[in-house]
Amino acid sequence: MSQDVNSTLFQGLERLCAPSGADGILTAPAFPGIERIEAQFSGNAFEPHRHDTYAIGVTLKGVQTFSYRGEKRFSMPGQVIVLHPDEEHDGGAGTEDGLQYRMLYIEPALVAECLDAEKMGLPFVGEPVFGDAALAHVLLGALSDLDGELDGLFVDDFLTEVAGGLARRASAPVKPIGKLAWRQARKARDYLEAHATRAVHSEELEVVTGLDRFTLSRHFRAAFATSPHRYLLMRRLQQARALIIEGEKLPEIAFATGFADQSHFNRHFKKAYGMTPGQWAALRRGSSPGRSSWR
Repeated sequence: MSQDVNSTLFQGLERLCAPSGADGILTAPAFPGIERIEAQFSGNAFEPHRHDTYAIGVTLKGVQTFSYRGEKRFSMPGQVIVLHPDEEHDGGAGTEDGLQYRMLYIEPALVAECLDAEKMGLPFVGEPVFGDAALAHVLLGALSDLDGELDGLFVDDFLTEVAGGLARRASAPVKPIGKLAWRQARKARDYLEAHATRAVHSEELEVVTGLDRFTLSRHFRAAFATSPHRYLLMRRLQQARALIIEGEKLPEIAFATGFADQSHFNRHFKKAYGMTPGQWAALRRGSSPGRSSWR
C-alpha cells in the first residue's frame, strides 16, 4: 500500500492513538456481536490461542507478526488482517520499535446473515494479510472513534460492506449450505448464554431446539463457526473477564463462572486469549481512564 493511501486511511486517526509508551489493550463500548480494540505492544504479546469470532483489523504502526495456519505472517501499516473463527494464532511486534493496531471481533452469525440472501456459507480468506484500501477504509469507519458508541444504522451498512469484502477476498467461492436452521441455532445460543455457568447437556439442547444433537451441531457451527461446547466455554470466559474488571479474586471468579478450580480456569483462559488471567488484569491496570481492556 502506498504512502499516499496510508495517509488517506489514517487521516484524523493518529491523534486518537498516540503511543503512551506502555503495553496495553483498550476496548471501545461494545455493540451486540461486535467488539473493538486498540493494542500496543513490544515483543511477543500473545501465546497461541483461538477466538470464536472473526478477527478483522488494520495495523497502524510497526510490524505485526503472528503464526497462522502453519506460516509466519507479517502485517505492515495500512494492511488488513483477517483471521477466521476458531483458527489458532499468536501475536506480537516484529521489530524492536513495537506495534500498534486496531481490531474488530465480529460474531460469525452477523457475517452469515448478511450473505443469507445468497444462502452462502462463511467466507474463508486464505491469505490473512493483504493490502485493500477499500476494505481498510470500511474497517476504520468503525475503529476511528473508540470512545464512541456504534450506531445501529451505521452497523447495518458496515456489516454488509464487511461481509461483501470477505466474500470478495475469499480464497475459494463460498458454497451454498442449503437452508440454515437459524431459529433453532439461535434458540441453542440463547439457552447456552442463559446457562453459561453450569454444565449444559446435549439432551437439553435437543428439547429446546427440536433437533437431534448431530443436526444441531452442524447448523450451530454453520451459524456461529464453533461448537455449542466451545461457545458455552467462551461465554464463561467473557463473564470471568467482567469479574476481573470488577476486582474479584481469581479463585472466586473460577467458582462463579463454572470452572472446576482456578487451574482449570487459568488453562482455558490462556487457550482462549493467549495470556493468563493475571497478565490480562495487569494490562487492564495500564489502560486509560474510562476504557476497559480487551476481550
